[in-house]
Parts: sequence; structure tokens; C-alpha cells
Amino acid sequence: MPEILEVEAARRVIEARALGRKVVEVVAPDAWYLKRGLVAPELEAVLPGRAFTAARRRGKLLLVDTTKRGPVLGLHLGMSGRVVVDGEAAGDPLIYASNRDVEAWHRFGVRFADGGALWLRDPRRLGAVELDPDEERLGPDAFDLTRQELVGLTTRSRAPIKALLMDQSRIAGLGNLLTDEALWRAGVDPARPALALNAEEVGTLYRSIRQTLRTLGRRGGSHMGDMPRAIDAPCPRDGTPLVRRTVGGRTTFSCPLHQR
Repeated sequence: MPEILEVEAARRVIEARALGRKVVEVVAPDAWYLKRGLVAPELEAVLPGRAFTAARRRGKLLLVDTTKRGPVLGLHLGMSGRVVVDGEAAGDPLIYASNRDVEAWHRFGVRFADGGALWLRDPRRLGAVELDPDEERLGPDAFDLTRQELVGLTTRSRAPIKALLMDQSRIAGLGNLLTDEALWRAGVDPARPALALNAEEVGTLYRSIRQTLRTLGRRGGSHMGDMPRAIDAPCPRDGTPLVRRTVGGRTTFSCPLHQR
């Protein structure tokens, strides 16, 4: 699914291609896709006549500011959503959903005065659109996470460390792929209680998170990790067959030898 790296790619496309362009029409054919009480007439009343001024991100939440002190447009990519501006889709082709351009998958869009358009294309219909989203319901962005913040989170939680890292109210942006990769690189068992990690392990995990984000970001996405996601595939570090479990309600791959 799209994680922080894919959402950052979407943010960059909006920033490069959609800012400063006057909105003349809102296309919101799917009422279910609009969240937190939002309805299409509200969007149609506040977006046309304005332009996008900035594209921001907090974790996996896209935030698009508008002119004339207008509302902030919040976009969620869900499991398979992809931002498309004037036919250019953000990020690498998806490996977890169809990349076909089917009109019925255009769940939300705006048309610009110059004839172009921005669409949120979502085959699985699990994304969302909202106005003025509460950014503070999210924890610190994973790119901005400090070591001290991670120490504070781990010392207060008995949850499995994987569940803690994926709790968007604690740390915003880490999904299943990035979390498994960071824990594998750090040599930490995903099922270990967070507070069981000692100071050295937390420091190693913090550096691993930062390294994972940088490395996979350069490679092109959250799916570009070194750890294969297949039962019995050999661990690239020690050759031990990887195991698959459910941790924190999510399918989890790990090495039973070096992840402790």
C-alpha cells in the first residue's frame, strides 16, 4: 500500500504540476469517498475560484492549501490510490493494484481553468477526501522523528514494537513494508514489547528507520527493500528462512535468527 514515500511522491507531483492553477470544477461522484461529514456541494461551494498554493504532507496525509484563506484539502491514498495531474501519475507503477486508467476509478478530481485536471485514482476505493483535516491527530512525521521521541514512545508502551511504529497517532507515515524493513535492518523482532527494548536497541532502531527511509526513497518506493517478503525465502543477512506471522493485525515477515 502507499506509505510515506509514495505519498511524498504524490506531494511532489502536486507541487510541480498543480500549484497556482485556478480550479473551475469539482468532480466528486462517490459520496462514500468524502469523509468526516463532507458532501459534494460543500466542495463545489468552496474550491472553484481558488487555486492551490502549497502541497504539504504529514505522514501519509496529503495537505493542499488554497488561496483566499480557503480550506485545506486533505487527500488519503488508502491502499491503492494514486494522484494523477494532467495524465502524469505520481511515483513508480503500483505493484499492489492495477495501474490501468479506468474512469470509474477516478474517485475525486478538480478541473483547472487551463483545461488540465488533478485526479485521485483509486481502484480499491479505500482512500478518502476531507476538508481542513485535523493534522494534530497524527504523531510526528516519520522523516522528522527524533531519537528522543522514539525513546519516549517505547518506554511507555507494552504493544509489539511493530504495532507501535505503525500507530499513526504515535508516528505518522510508516506502513507495513517500511516497518518490516526497518525492524529487519535493526535486528529487532517485530513482536517484542516496545518497552522491552533497551537504550542501545532503540538507538539502533532509530538509525534503521532513518536509513530505510533514505535508501528506499532513493530506490523509488516502499517496496524496494532488501528483505524479501516470501515464506521460507532466505534472509539476505544470514540465510535463515524467513517466517510469516501476524503482528499487530498485519502480515509480518522477519528473520527468526538475527531479529531478537
